[in-house]
Amino acid sequence: MGTPLGDFIRTKRDSIQPESLGLPDRGRRRSPGLRRQDLAVRAGISVEYLTRIEQGRDRNPSVAVVNALADALSLSSSERDHLRYLSKITGGECTARPRPEPASRHVRAAVLRTLHLLEPGIAVVSNRLGDILAHTSAYDAVMRGSGLLDAEAPNLTRYVFTDPRARTFFADWDDVADEQAFDMWLAPSVENSEWFRAELAPLAGPDLTWRLNRHIVPQRGALRLSHPTGPQLRLVRETLELPAEAQQLTVFLPEDDQTAQSVEQLHHRPRHGTLRAIS
Repeated sequence: MGTPLGDFIRTKRDSIQPESLGLPDRGRRRSPGLRRQDLAVRAGISVEYLTRIEQGRDRNPSVAVVNALADALSLSSSERDHLRYLSKITGGECTARPRPEPASRHVRAAVLRTLHLLEPGIAVVSNRLGDILAHTSAYDAVMRGSGLLDAEAPNLTRYVFTDPRARTFFADWDDVADEQAFDMWLAPSVENSEWFRAELAPLAGPDLTWRLNRHIVPQRGALRLSHPTGPQLRLVRETLELPAEAQQLTVFLPEDDQTAQSVEQLHHRPRHGTLRAIS
């Protein structure tokens, strides 16, 4: 039985062409990408040890080995962070953990006050599972009519994978789906991630499952929205991590004048309240 760590290493190895690392072309290969032997040599470990890691038979490689594999695979900074995270949770699979449970939806009062100061900007407090915990009125205006905020406890990941409207609302639905699936690995806790995956997987099906197992670190470019009222919006995202709560405060900035004007018009449509906290 494999592990997330082994799956990620194997996926990255299969995606690398030997020539890109200055290695000779050795002709036809059974599988695409970098040979296991070549990766082992670059990382300074044995082929047998690399095989055990990839197949999940060794779940506790040292920090030095993890860093060596990151160097050998020429991982980006984001990919290195993901590799270290997978190493941590893979090692923890051998120890007893609390049973799966949903993530807390509590937002500190100070965070809510900060969010209020961002009015009339577009901002939201969420976690990596996609739970939408609090937002400004402008966020409500932008998302209004999409269906995202219709639920009593809105969740972006669930919306993306189970609501057909999401595929129209997000102009780059595949990219957004990649982001949300990847972020499930970064849930507030492993227990939260297990709970959410068990709940969502039967509803989302293979669209979610294959993305979870691919471990592709998303680029997170501009967010393009096809608003139900007509305007096309392009929003740049700036995210502030709130590590104590395992939450994020994200601000959305119009990328162009047309988007800014459209957001202004949406914001001035009648709506009660200026800030909504969901608990």
